[in-house]
Amino acid sequence: MVLAGGKAARLGGQAKPQLLVGGRPILSAVLDAVTDAECRIVVGPPQPVPPDVVLLRERPPRGGPVAAIRAGLAAVGTDVVVVLAGDLPFLTAGLVARLRGLLSGDGVLVVDDTGRDQYLLGAWRTAVLQDAVRAAQGPAPLRRVLAPLAVRRWRPEVPAGEPPPWLDCDTPADLARARAMAPVPGTPAHPPAPSLLPRFQAPPDPG
Repeated sequence: MVLAGGKAARLGGQAKPQLLVGGRPILSAVLDAVTDAECRIVVGPPQPVPPDVVLLRERPPRGGPVAAIRAGLAAVGTDVVVVLAGDLPFLTAGLVARLRGLLSGDGVLVVDDTGRDQYLLGAWRTAVLQDAVRAAQGPAPLRRVLAPLAVRRWRPEVPAGEPPPWLDCDTPADLARARAMAPVPGTPAHPPAPSLLPRFQAPPDPG
């Protein structure tokens, strides 16, 4: 389930999931990380998604992540659900698989390099998550709604020079940083090494 609703006030009101990073919409990168899911769900306003993706709208519109999760869970038919933000350009299938493998208790979520819980980067027991959001009253913060749950926290190792999977695009500075770290379309990830063969040299002119 990908939460892709609302507009980013700090980005001029643009839809964050549709912003381009590395030559493609951020939402495309997030959906590519979950291609093996039984069902891919996007919760948010009408926007371009692949034909096999279920697009739902939270009630009320722009009602926040708790309302969005509640709407998305209506289409979930599995015992485990992965809940993701729609503005994670460096999310990978490997990280999602590791989250599912680490799931214990009620859920597991990623903790970033500052120690902050990333509630929209985690895997959850569907029934437990349904009970939690169903009991929420009004536009409650997601952190408060999930606080009673037994949650495992995981800090992924990020190799030097690689972008962290939790990097989102909330501000112009975040977006600029993501674009600077993303590979340029049509170029290899690593430049080719210079040839070790000696260059051909024409023989000297006998005259």
